[in-house]
This record gives sequence, C-alpha cells and structure tokens, in this order.
Amino acid sequence: MRELRMLLRLARPLAPSIALAALLGASTVGAGVGLMATSAWLITTAASHPPLAVLQVAIVGVRFFGISRGVFRYAERLVAHRVTFDLLARIRRWFYERVEPLVPARAGGWHSGDLLARAVDDIESLEGFFVRALSPPLVAALVALGTAGLLARQGSRFALVELAGFVLAGLAIPALAAWLARGSGRRITTARAEAARHAVDLVQGLADLHAAGRADETAALAVAAGDRLTHERRRRAVVEEGLGAATDLVARAAVFALVLVALPLLADGRLGGVALAVVALAVLASFEAAEPLVAAAEQFDEQRSATARLLELVEAEPAVVDPPRPIELPSVPPSGVPAIRCESLSFRYAPDASPALVDVALSVEQGARVALVGPSGAGKSTLLAILLRLWDGWTGRCELFGCDVRRAAQDALRARLAVVEQRVHLFRATIAENLRLGAPGAGDAVLWRALETAGLADEIAALPDGLETLVGEQGWGLSGGQRRRLAIARAVVRDAPLLLLDEPTAGLDAITERQVLAALARAANGRTMLACTHRLVGMDSFDEIVVLERGRVVERGVHAALVAADGPYARLWTCQRELLAR
Repeated sequence: MRELRMLLRLARPLAPSIALAALLGASTVGAGVGLMATSAWLITTAASHPPLAVLQVAIVGVRFFGISRGVFRYAERLVAHRVTFDLLARIRRWFYERVEPLVPARAGGWHSGDLLARAVDDIESLEGFFVRALSPPLVAALVALGTAGLLARQGSRFALVELAGFVLAGLAIPALAAWLARGSGRRITTARAEAARHAVDLVQGLADLHAAGRADETAALAVAAGDRLTHERRRRAVVEEGLGAATDLVARAAVFALVLVALPLLADGRLGGVALAVVALAVLASFEAAEPLVAAAEQFDEQRSATARLLELVEAEPAVVDPPRPIELPSVPPSGVPAIRCESLSFRYAPDASPALVDVALSVEQGARVALVGPSGAGKSTLLAILLRLWDGWTGRCELFGCDVRRAAQDALRARLAVVEQRVHLFRATIAENLRLGAPGAGDAVLWRALETAGLADEIAALPDGLETLVGEQGWGLSGGQRRRLAIARAVVRDAPLLLLDEPTAGLDAITERQVLAALARAANGRTMLACTHRLVGMDSFDEIVVLERGRVVERGVHAALVAADGPYARLWTCQRELLAR
C-alpha cells in the first residue's frame, strides 16, 4: 500500500531508534516472562521447605527481573515517545514543504476547514503509528520467537503450542479486527473533516449566519458530524474490547493446551511439577506482547485513511516551480532597464476559461508610480499575481529588473517585493510581531519610523502597551483604516525596492481613504510602485495610468490627458463622480 510505503519512507531515518525501542519493548515483556517463571519456580520449590541457600538465586532473580522490567519499560517509553515526536515533526515538515507551493493556485479547491483537519487532525492521528502500529508487531515477533526458543529446551511440543497460540492471538485475531474495522478509518477521517469544515464556517461566518437565520442549521451540521465520529469511535471501542478479551482467552487456552501436552511427560517422570509451573506461567506472561495488536490493527485503518488524505494534497502538482538553475536577480534594475516590463502577456486560469490577460504590454521605470485601473475582473490582480509568481502557464514576457521572472527562484523574486493586499491579514500577535513579518530582525526604531510613514505612530503610541499591544485574529480591535495602514507600515519595514498594491483603499470611507493615500505616498518615496485600483482617487499623483478592460490594455497616459481623451478612463471617471455626487 502506498500509504504504508510513504510512512515507512518517512520513518526510515529513525530506523536505529525504532529498532532500539522494539528491542526495549521486547526486553520489557521478556523481563515479565522471567519474573513470572522465576516466581513460579521460587513458590513451588519453597513449598517443599528446602534450605534457604537453594532459594537465594531465585530470590535475587525475582528482584532483578522486577526492577529490570520497570527500567526497560521506562527506557522503552522514553525512546518510543522520542521516535514518535521526531516522526511527527518529519511528517509536518514533509507536509508543509509540499503544500506551501500549492498556494493559491492548487489549494483553492479545498475548504479551509478541510485543510486544517488534514494539517492538524490527520497528522495527529499518525502519532500512534509507531507506538501502536509499527512497534507492537515487532515486539510480539521477538517475544514469540524468544519464548519458543526457551520452551524448545523443555520440548519442541511446548514451543509449537506457544507459537500456535501466538498465531491465533497475534495474527488471526488482529486480522479479524482489521476486517471488522474496514472502512471505519475513512468514515472517521471524513466525519472529522466535516466537523472541522462546519466549525470553521460557523466561526468565520457567524455574523452572516445569524443575519440569515442559518446559524442553528450550520451548528446542527457540525454536531451531526461529531455524532458520526463518536458513533464510529464507540463501535471501534466495542470491537477492540471484545477481541481483546478473545486474545486473553487464547492466552489461557494456550496454557491449558500446554498443560495437556505436559501431562504424559509428568506421568512418566520426564517433566517435574516445578518445571510445568515455570513453563505455564512463562507462556501466560509472554502473551502480554500480543495484547496491543488488536488496537494496532484497528487504528491502522484510520492511519492509512489519514495518510491517503495527506497524499491527496502533497501529490498535487504545484502550479509554479523554481527553475533547475535559477538566475540571480539584481537588487535594483541596471541603468536604463525598467523595474517591470511585460510584453504580449496572456493568461487563462484554466484551458477552457476566458482569458484573464490578453497581449498586455507594460513598462514601469525605476522609481515610477503606475496605476492599473479598470472595472472588477479586468485583470489587475491577475497581473500582480503573475509578478509574484503565484501563477504560471502564461505566454509572452514578464520581467523584473530585466530578468524573466520564470528564470528566478520564487523566494529571491519575492524578496524584491513588498505587497499590500486588498484583504489585509493580521496575525493574533503583537503589533511589533505583525510588523516584523517580512523583516524579523527589524528593531523598534525601524518599526516606529514605518508607523510614522504610515501615519499610525501617534495612535499606536497612545495605546497602553504600544508596540506590544496584542492584535486580535484578522486585526480584531483595529478599524479598517488602521489595519490597512498597519499593512503599509509592514511593507515599509520590509524595505523592498518594489511596492505592489492591490485595491489599497477598497471599502474605506472618504476620510480614511485620504489618510491611506497619504501614507502610500510617503511609503513610495524612492520606490517603484504599481497599484491596482478601481477607485479613481488621487490619480493625478501617478506618473502613468494604465487602463485594463477584459484583460486588455485599452488606454494609457496621465490623469489629465486621459480625462480629456474622453475614452474608457474618462467614462470611469465620470461614472464615479456621478455616484459620489448622489
């Protein structure tokens, strides 16, 4: 199975630790077998009142096995948990490294709650892969073979009885458990993902759901998914308890069968009563190694289903990949070379989709301020996404600082860019931590200068904790204008030579809009700025305005000339003025 192969591949570097943990686990059970066997010899021999010297070795043996069992168990748990945590870390790193390139082009088809369930719950369900799925069969095999080897010294028939019991308890019953659990892993992971999806919808859309009167309905869907999950887990627990009892029954049946085999040997004196007690209790103790196998067989179906869900994501081909030998981007464009240049740039989001960009030509000189304007869906944000290497598959040329963006490493390219998105994302962290997102080493003085540039320094200084003020998730506690200006300050802290803006004033009132525009003017000082907007405010401050309609450049020039030309830009300008006048 590809899921098992993937997990074993991730666990391969930990093979020495896994082998050590299995050996310690087998030693723990082995110490238990020794404890029971030595105790049986001691008790049965003591019943005949021999001299104390005869019992001294057995007394020491009981102490040794009792203490060593605890030591081995502690060491086994220590190593096993270390292996588990290391394996989980490797799985998380493997998952993130393969999912990160999928954003946003490939990951957009998954619900955020489902992605959360995969990244958290599905990976967490693999926590027991080593402790409950991989290690127990190894321990059981070592104990079964080791005990059989010792029993063979008393007679091969004893070893065969013990091995037959382990075949039933260690193979047949776990196989039955796996058969009864078939499909439950998929149902558990599906119900868990559905519960996560509905919970995310409920939390993120609570206000809208209440307004539409659908909050109770969404909550009921989450509860129903949780009920299905509980039902599956309860059903699996019933099977586990029942088959666990069957494993105990097999262990006792093996001891009974061993006594039946020993009776003829007792009758003709070839086996003493003390030896029989030792053999019987040693076999009974050895079946401790078979007890975890039922749970291992049941849980493996869930672990396999969780791994399949992870593979569904990580095996998706990213839309953008780095070239085998990326070129090195200059920090600033060479003399006479535009900061941004596009020629005959065309792009579709899907082969059967309408073109998002058609033969776009654009040239932005170093230090210039250029606005991309047009109605929604004109292709403005698409052009920024291509510059950021979030999408590939376009034709034509797109250059940054004279270099084809497809020939540069994505991280190196984005290091030259500072971006202010239309939807500003602020993390639940302090203001300082949010500002340092793109420049982790920035000092407080740099942060205050950036806030001053964004026109936010006085407001932050007035807060009781200043830069250490905790910002709620998605900027809760800040106004829309404060969130936007904080994003501008974050772009200033990044200190990149090229500033990209995507609808920087969308959804703001007129006063806040002026504050944000003033902040942008200060932030763009000495930088190249490319701004996408459908709001024609402050257009006379741009060196050039490029008008897009249905993915095509239909007009370009400065504000006054475009208004006088009575073309598409003038119509947008007139329409906006009429709307504002109402």
